Amino acid sequence: MKSESVTWKLGDVFLDRRSELHTVAARILRQSDWAEDVLHDTYLKLSTYSREQVVVNPFGYCCQAVRNTALDHVRRRELEAHLIVSSDDEEPPEMIDEREASSGIDERKLLQLVEATLSALPDRAQLVFRLHRIEGKTQREIGRMVGVSATLVNFTLRDVTQALEPLRNAWA
Repeated sequence: MKSESVTWKLGDVFLDRRSELHTVAARILRQSDWAEDVLHDTYLKLSTYSREQVVVNPFGYCCQAVRNTALDHVRRRELEAHLIVSSDDEEPPEMIDEREASSGIDERKLLQLVEATLSALPDRAQLVFRLHRIEGKTQREIGRMVGVSATLVNFTLRDVTQALEPLRNAWA
């Protein structure tokens, strides 16, 4: 027995209730411009889903998709804010390294340690890590690509992070 809500197309529901979805994204991101970016990205993802897929609660599904995409944007922006240095005058800032060259690990050595640590892990763990951290794929996307659940992807990322933790402590 099919319910009437099953016959709705996700794109139609998304467009009909766009303002509500915008509110979901804006609450997480705290900026309307970013919420627009999230809605755009989410709509593109939802538009690629096959028309034969059955979604019992299309609006709830759209809300969850917007929420997940917004959280991914927050995580990405936090990472970018941590890694990117800028100055007010558009000039590259002067780099001041308070560590003496002999007191810490240089970046090449650290990268070699990271590569060695990763190569000691199972192939699937290496792949999951690269897809998530380097290519920016979501856990759900990785799960589909690798053929495992998003939960297993989450646990795998946790294990890889734990394996890399001693390097973080040595670098800090």
